[in-house]
Amino acid sequence: MPEKNNYINELDDDNYGEYGNEHEEEDLKNQERRENIINQGGMVMTKNDGVAISSLTIIGQIEGHYVMPSNNKTTKYEHIIPHLVAIEENPEINGLLIILNTVGGDVEAGLAIAEMIASMKKPTVSLVLGGAHSIGMPLAVSARKSYIVPSATMTVHPVRMNGLVIGVQQSFSYFAKMQERVNKFIVSHSGISEKKLSELMFNTGEIATDVGSIIDGETAKQCGLINKIGGLSDALTDLKNMCRERGKKRRVKKAPG
Repeated sequence: MPEKNNYINELDDDNYGEYGNEHEEEDLKNQERRENIINQGGMVMTKNDGVAISSLTIIGQIEGHYVMPSNNKTTKYEHIIPHLVAIEENPEINGLLIILNTVGGDVEAGLAIAEMIASMKKPTVSLVLGGAHSIGMPLAVSARKSYIVPSATMTVHPVRMNGLVIGVQQSFSYFAKMQERVNKFIVSHSGISEKKLSELMFNTGEIATDVGSIIDGETAKQCGLINKIGGLSDALTDLKNMCRERGKKRRVKKAPG
C-alpha cells in the first residue's frame, strides 16, 4: 500500500507540474496582451477597494485625418474612440481616468474625443500632467471633474491651421465657426466665462510669435478652467467616490418598491 500511495503522489506531482506550466503560459500571454494594450492604446485597468478604474493616456500630438511623421509622439483618435465605447459598455469598469500631457493637434479629432468623453454616463476625471495645450483644453474639461498639478501649463490660443490656406472670406468664416465650436464646448464644460476665455485667447503680450496665453495650474483653477489642483492620488480618490455614489444610486433604483 505505501508503494501505491507513493506512486499516486508522484503522478499527482507530475500532473500538477504540467497544470502549473499551462497556467504560467496563459499568464504570460495575458501579460503580453496587457502590455500591447498599454503600448498601443495607452490604457490600463486597475481594481482596488471594489472599484474598477480604466485609465486613458493622451500624450504628444492628437493625430486625426492626417498621419504625423514617425518621429512624432502621437495619440491616434481612431484608437481612442473604440476604447471609449468599450469602457462605456463594459459592466466591469466603474470609471475612467484621463491623463493628459499633450501639445494639441488635430482640432476635429480632439473635439470628437472630448465630445465622447463628455457624453459618457460613467464617472470621469481628467488629470493634467505637464500640459494640456491648444485642443488639449477641451479634452481636459470634458470629464465631470478636472485636476491639474501645480507645475502643469495650458496654452490658450485661437484655432490655427498648417499648410496652404486660401485667403478668402470663406476661409475666415470656416475658422470663426470652428473657433466658436471649441469655445462653446470649453465654456459649457467648465467654470470659465466666455469673456475670460476670449481675453486669454487673444492676449497679445505673452506669446512672442502669436496671440494667446500660457497659464499655470493655479491660474487655470482660479479662472474656472480646471476644477481642482491635485495629483494622481487626489484624482483617483475623487473618481472612486464618484463611482461608489453612482453604484448606490443604481442599487436604489433597482430596489423593489
